Amino acid sequence: QVQLVDSGGGLVQAGGSLRLSCAASGMTFSRYHMAWFRQAPGQEREFVAAISRSDGNTYYTDFVKGRFTISRDNAKNTVYLQMNSLKPEDTAVYYCAAERRLGPPPQRTHEYDYWGQGTQVTVSS
Repeated sequence: QVQLVDSGGGLVQAGGSLRLSCAASGMTFSRYHMAWFRQAPGQEREFVAAISRSDGNTYYTDFVKGRFTISRDNAKNTVYLQMNSLKPEDTAVYYCAAERRLGPPPQRTHEYDYWGQGTQVTVSS
């Protein structure tokens, strides 16, 4: 049974940093693309970043480029999201997701097979 457990969220002031983690179990982690999405109150869940299962290539949405970094440790079955220079508009519940289709990691929610439970990130101004 595949399980993704998100952690690392919290309250931080604008300009601060947080590192999110997503620990996977019940799956061959290295065979899965991994991604982070986020959902703010009243808004749809949106793509943040993804990392390829094969070559480790990374993909980011424009509003986090240069501030967020996604990485993975296949030995620990864990994907990370390092978030720097946080802004109040980054406030949301952050979810990790996994899927293993061919090609680059997708960026739409319906294309992901497995989801974490989410971790709240709140950035105060």
